[in-house]
Amino acid sequence: MRALAIHERVLGPEHPDTAQSLNNLAILYHNQGKDEQAEPLYQRALAIYERMLGPEHPYTKATQKSYAELLQKMGRGTETAELRDEG
Repeated sequence: MRALAIHERVLGPEHPDTAQSLNNLAILYHNQGKDEQAEPLYQRALAIYERMLGPEHPYTKATQKSYAELLQKMGRGTETAELRDEG
């Protein structure tokens, strides 16, 4: 959370490094079973990557995959299919 705060303050909320911090925190929460906390972080990181790096960038694809895995774990498979259609 500290790295995220620093990246947001120094680089701005739309910078790819900020998205990386969001993604890392989402992965941590996901691994801890804190799925409800992980989801908005994945969403925000994915949105930043799509805007700043494009939908085909490896970081975008990796975050999309992690987010899809979270949705699957949460029993929201239809949303997983929609997420794949977007990317």
